[in-house]
Amino acid sequence: MSDVLLGQSYYLRFDPKLWQAMQPYPPLGTMYAASYLRHRGYDVALYDAMLADSVEQWDEALARHRPRFAVLYEDNFNYLSKMCLLRMRQAAFTMIESARRVGCTVIVGGADPTDQAELYLSRGAHFVLLGEGEETLADLLDQLAGGRRDAAQAVPGLSWAGTNGIRSSGLRDPIRDLDALPFPAWDLIDVNRYRAAWLGRHGYFSLNMVTTRGCPYHCNWCANPIWGQRYSVRSPANVVAELKFLKETYRPDHIWFMDDIMGLKPGWLSQFADLVAAHQVPVPFKSLSRADLLLRDGAIDALRRAGCRTVWIGAESGSQAVLDAMEKGTRVEQIRAAAARLRGAGVEPAFFLQFGYPGESWGDIRKTFRLVWDCMPDDIGVSVSYPLPGTKFHQRVSHELGQKHNWQDSDDLAMLYRGPFSTSFYRTLHLALHREYRLRRAWLGLTRALSSPRTMRPGHLRALAATTLRAFTLPLLWLRLWWLRSRRQAGVGPLRPALSPTEAARPTREDPPVVAA
Repeated sequence: MSDVLLGQSYYLRFDPKLWQAMQPYPPLGTMYAASYLRHRGYDVALYDAMLADSVEQWDEALARHRPRFAVLYEDNFNYLSKMCLLRMRQAAFTMIESARRVGCTVIVGGADPTDQAELYLSRGAHFVLLGEGEETLADLLDQLAGGRRDAAQAVPGLSWAGTNGIRSSGLRDPIRDLDALPFPAWDLIDVNRYRAAWLGRHGYFSLNMVTTRGCPYHCNWCANPIWGQRYSVRSPANVVAELKFLKETYRPDHIWFMDDIMGLKPGWLSQFADLVAAHQVPVPFKSLSRADLLLRDGAIDALRRAGCRTVWIGAESGSQAVLDAMEKGTRVEQIRAAAARLRGAGVEPAFFLQFGYPGESWGDIRKTFRLVWDCMPDDIGVSVSYPLPGTKFHQRVSHELGQKHNWQDSDDLAMLYRGPFSTSFYRTLHLALHREYRLRRAWLGLTRALSSPRTMRPGHLRALAATTLRAFTLPLLWLRLWWLRSRRQAGVGPLRPALSPTEAARPTREDPPVVAA
């Protein structure tokens, strides 16, 4: 019997595209909450939905642990949780109902509950954690465990249903000293199941870590419901200590640093690389960054020395007009330069791309194609603009939203507002771009192999054969895209910032950017 059963509602099995890709990572945010509660004296169990077969397994966990408190604590480091996919939201509602049925006090936290507290409370949650949740959750449990329910409502960072509607105690300031937090509760995760999934599909085993919380930049389409625009950083020594623990305990072949931006603080990456070498804990890793940050003196070299294999750049578009409208704060030439420098240092550049921003033209889309073909990143991720609550972008297009405000799963790609082109156009564009990219990559790999026959492998020919077969469908895809392009939605205006200067001056829920050491 446990005091608290923690869980989360992201089921990889409910996301067909990502289930096929099979690159599962444990719910790091939930594991941080578990370790923090144990630090505060609670007996904690954890239900991991990531590789679960069905929601019914949550019922089994409730029966096994018989908790007094059931907490759905979404993994705030998983960008898919921030997207609030409908299939996962429905799973959360089902889990809330199950916990209520067995008499638990139900508490939920994460991006979607923070944005939609009333919705979760109406489905049976007793309390919603607003924003970052570890301290709020522990303080709330202290009051509830002592029978002081009225006092619990004074805990900062909560929302609950009162007699006169939804009540809130306001937001709590995020944790500043991240080094004071205990490491995630890895012992509550079936790591061997993750290892088997990775080795069976990819031949190597990857685990996840974070070095920061939050992002101080102002991209007007990016939601920050948990940390606002504050940015807190773990010390390099603290991160290397966890890396050493993971390497010695679980022996991963690879690490994904899930930070929105890794290494923003000047000198951090260099110190990290020095400590990795000093403690002899190099593990190949991938991370996310901005093109302009990668061009700072020593940044790429420090990443290389630390063991970085891949850097995902939030490129978004090859059109400067689109980047400016997004208030991205980067330039196309910086993306090109960063990709070239990464490759020159032996680090793979990868691009996140985003289509469908209001006012984007076919000419803007072609510029993004040209960016990809010129740079030929080692991988690409393609999506369409997605209006999330609390963003300037959402404020601009909110009057265009229909009944559907969220995607069903990550492969939905529906235009939720009146975008420049139709949903069918962007789904076809996604498919055509990926197929041509894979074809070009295969030809490039074969060309390199032919120039150095000793490096030729059967896999080169197999990859080329498979990609060539797919290439026969490309002309039809581009023809369909041309036809869909001709049906551009009438009345869609040109590119402009998400809000006028007057609108932008209105207060939003976002805090001013703060960078904490």
